[in-house]
Amino acid sequence: MDFSDTNEEATFRADARKWISENAPTYLFDSLSSSGFGSTRTGDYDPLKEAQKWQKKKAEAGWACIQWPKEYGGQSATPIQSVIWNQEEGVYGKLSGSFIIGQGMCAPTMMAYAAEDQKQRYLPKLASGEEIWCQLFSEPQAGSDLAGLRTRAVKDGDNWIINGEKIWTSGAQYSDFGILITRTDPDAVKHKGLTMFFLDMRSAGVDIRPIKQANGDSAFNEVYFEDVQIPDSQRLGEVGDGWRVALTTLMNERMAIGGGIATGYPELQELVESLPMGVGKAIDNPLVRSKLADWYAKSAGLRNTASRTISALSKGEIPGPENSIGKLVAGGMMQDIAKFGIDIQGLAGTITDPEVAEGAARFQAMLLRSPAVRIEGGTDQILRNIISERVLGLPADMRADKGLPFNKIPTGSNS
Repeated sequence: MDFSDTNEEATFRADARKWISENAPTYLFDSLSSSGFGSTRTGDYDPLKEAQKWQKKKAEAGWACIQWPKEYGGQSATPIQSVIWNQEEGVYGKLSGSFIIGQGMCAPTMMAYAAEDQKQRYLPKLASGEEIWCQLFSEPQAGSDLAGLRTRAVKDGDNWIINGEKIWTSGAQYSDFGILITRTDPDAVKHKGLTMFFLDMRSAGVDIRPIKQANGDSAFNEVYFEDVQIPDSQRLGEVGDGWRVALTTLMNERMAIGGGIATGYPELQELVESLPMGVGKAIDNPLVRSKLADWYAKSAGLRNTASRTISALSKGEIPGPENSIGKLVAGGMMQDIAKFGIDIQGLAGTITDPEVAEGAARFQAMLLRSPAVRIEGGTDQILRNIISERVLGLPADMRADKGLPFNKIPTGSNS
């Protein structure tokens, strides 16, 4: 691995650093710095408005979605330049949370399958944050087994009529558009007969219901479709080829989510160095130091694995499925660190007010958000399967429904 910048990369880094130092919303620095994973704090300012303001400023200067083609709002930057930008943006990158799904998952799908006039219409506004997108995939009976989805799309002239339900849709309540996978042929095997569309989230018949989470937020939503009409012109890919289209989204989803998971280790190091425990600080306790050493080793492993990916990107290579390891390790590690960070505070660990709690209540925020991290973008079990089958070459799982038409697969209601 080569950890150093080339001359070209060093110049790019210097330009990015200079622009950020002159344009970043520094009035948000302290609030963003105290934000825990899944909780973007902007003080007295509206987080979505501030995010869109920062995104628009980046877009106007050519720093938004820099890896995208210029005609779609980017600057045709290299993958390593995109990595460098993210490193330099630092704490202000937390403002990009509302755009991760649209820019990291929906946009690559649109680039691959939408018509050229649609790309010209939607992608620049997606890059600038003027329009926000969501991903309508998971259903109550089709989460990790996405191919088991039941939302139906029936052709009606030049339109499709959609009926069904999606769940755990992040950001649906403030999204302008979304990509939607549906079942168009129930007589086909479950991975066939699927078709992908994009739609206006304000279409008649779309009902969005936020889900209240343990941390008080409502990042996820239920979305119901009742006789929703989508023009055939908004179909992505061929009819019945939705699974192939969805794989484009899913591959980008794991890269977008997995690459940005915080572990909580730096925050824990900071906490134990200042937290009183017994006659000294928490870091003086042998048991605390032992835990810290274990997590430091894992953090170093994650950091070096990420560096390997960065080095591959710098050489123009495409990272493989081994990147699933990062999300698998980081997700569990974040949950364990959050629990430990709360435990060593004693009864004070129950305080969730960031103005009062030790560590600005970041560990409390992490713990309440962490179960979702181990589900979204691929559950731990799915990621282990990917690693075992695609990295280690182990035999695939047995599938009892292999080759069966979807409407012939036994369920609790018809078996």
